Amino acid sequence: MQWLKQSGVVCSALFLTALLLPASPLSAESPATDSALPLEELRTFTEAYERIREEYVESIDESTLIRNAIRGMLEGLDPHSGYLDADDYQRLRDGTRGEFGGLGMEVGMEDGFIRVIAPIDGTPAEAAGIQPEDLIIRIDGASVKGLGLEESLNLLRGEPGTEVTLTVLRGNDDRPFEVVIERAIIEVRSVRTQLLEPGYGYLRISQFQDRTGEAVLDAVDELMTENDGPLKGLVMDLRNNPGGLLESAVAVADAFITSGVLVSTDGRVERAKDSFSATPSDVMEGAPLVVLVNAGSASASEIVAGALQDHRRAVVMGEPTFGKGSVQSIMPLRNATAIKLTTARYYTPNGRSIQAEGIVPDVRVDDLRVSEREAVARQTRESDLPRHLRGDAEADSESQAPASALATQDYVLAEALNLLKGLTIFTQ
Repeated sequence: MQWLKQSGVVCSALFLTALLLPASPLSAESPATDSALPLEELRTFTEAYERIREEYVESIDESTLIRNAIRGMLEGLDPHSGYLDADDYQRLRDGTRGEFGGLGMEVGMEDGFIRVIAPIDGTPAEAAGIQPEDLIIRIDGASVKGLGLEESLNLLRGEPGTEVTLTVLRGNDDRPFEVVIERAIIEVRSVRTQLLEPGYGYLRISQFQDRTGEAVLDAVDELMTENDGPLKGLVMDLRNNPGGLLESAVAVADAFITSGVLVSTDGRVERAKDSFSATPSDVMEGAPLVVLVNAGSASASEIVAGALQDHRRAVVMGEPTFGKGSVQSIMPLRNATAIKLTTARYYTPNGRSIQAEGIVPDVRVDDLRVSEREAVARQTRESDLPRHLRGDAEADSESQAPASALATQDYVLAEALNLLKGLTIFTQ
């Protein structure tokens, strides 16, 4: 039996065989054990089931009642457990392969509303301006209060090309606003790169899919080829990365760490207890690494950031992360359905559980917006001042310090590049 874990977007592969055995009769002489069936509660459940089936105002088929009962059991546990019907299960499997239909955002439940963990790069949700920690309170005018997560997600889904109107609450603003988003087939490329300057690379991971570990190795090789040699440093961007497959997170951390534990998991059953260790190779050969995180960095992203931070292999920079320190397993059931069940907590190499706490960055940098005028002002030098004394080597033509395009486009990334340069000088 293979036990595959999932820490965010979810992957499947725990195939269970249900064995129905005759129950042993209980007697006054046989003490109840932890595994004994709660007979009185089961009788209450049966009574409620019969009352609903016979006296509900409208006729309702028995299979619907049973599915709702299973869904209620799971959604009452925690925000990440749930029941997956055949369509949900298929969409989940498509999502781990990087292609699925919808809006393109990872969500959870909070106080009965849908909370956005993070929009996914290049999706309709990101293009519409959806942000981490947004609360979706209505879908097409209908309140989501009281609906379960899967039921709410079904309202968000639909045919590509159709539109859905979301009513959103953001931050401390008491006035909700509406966003109209067109559904699409979401094709997620989990890794992309850019050479920021000669010697300094940028690696963006938007989601942890099946092949993300391999894609990271290929991406670093491509950066080195573009740079005509080894990199002096690398910025890994995990901002607004909602997570994904645990195994992919381990592969990414292993690409930069040469020894020791990367992450461990612990749960009630023995097969939920596991530990993953590094192999002796570092794709960057020890060159400095800065990891960017924010409140939208969740689950698998936090595994990678926590491993690199605990091993002192990277400087983690940005804002505190989401704080999802649990592992979900997908357990297929009959009729092509499945349950998504929280089965373990994960721990960083130093034994930290970040559940509801998050990864605290080594360097706190808020996501600010810097105008071009501010960028120019910050770069003003003596030679830019009026009536300055000319230097011996100064040309006759007037000079003007160019605005930092990177600082105006992405202030946090610009700060990360500056830090990376400092680390490079320090290590040399």
